[in-house]
Amino acid sequence: MRKIADVKDVLTKTGGERYGGEAISQLQHALQCASLAEAAHASPALISAALLHDIGHLVDRHPEGAAAAGIDRLHEKIGAGYLEKAFGPAVSIPVRLHVAAKRYLCAVDSRYFDGLSAASVQSLAVQGGPFNAAEAAAFIAQPFAEDAVNLRRWDDMAKDPAVDTAGLDHFLSYLKAAAASHLH
Repeated sequence: MRKIADVKDVLTKTGGERYGGEAISQLQHALQCASLAEAAHASPALISAALLHDIGHLVDRHPEGAAAAGIDRLHEKIGAGYLEKAFGPAVSIPVRLHVAAKRYLCAVDSRYFDGLSAASVQSLAVQGGPFNAAEAAAFIAQPFAEDAVNLRRWDDMAKDPAVDTAGLDHFLSYLKAAAASHLH
């Protein structure tokens, strides 16, 4: 499938870039996040979303220094748009909602904010800060919001430079399953 080859190409060619202010690469982060989803026995679509949740950073044409400059490039929307046609809503919507899920978790879990990395706190400010009660209720009522919350928690844990994961090829079967499920 062409889109899977395109995704693999993007992750292989640009995934070595540093993941924001973290001590790992974009690809390491993606693989760690997908590994956590796999360990949690998530669906192929949600494992795929975990792998690809930050692809918007890699396909964005103008990302450099945006968060540090106080600019939200909306990587979640760029990524969801990039993934929607090939993988459908079960992959693209959790990707689109994973930033809002951080804002939601900050609103409903008093300990959540304390566990965020410095880079994640900085991006939270740029992304609008924690939701108020009404925004949190509206968020969690959306389809795939619970998946996005799970994805967000894996995203937050997937920043360890010492973690070894399976390689990208291991996760391609999940992408194939998610794409096939969307087409049927």
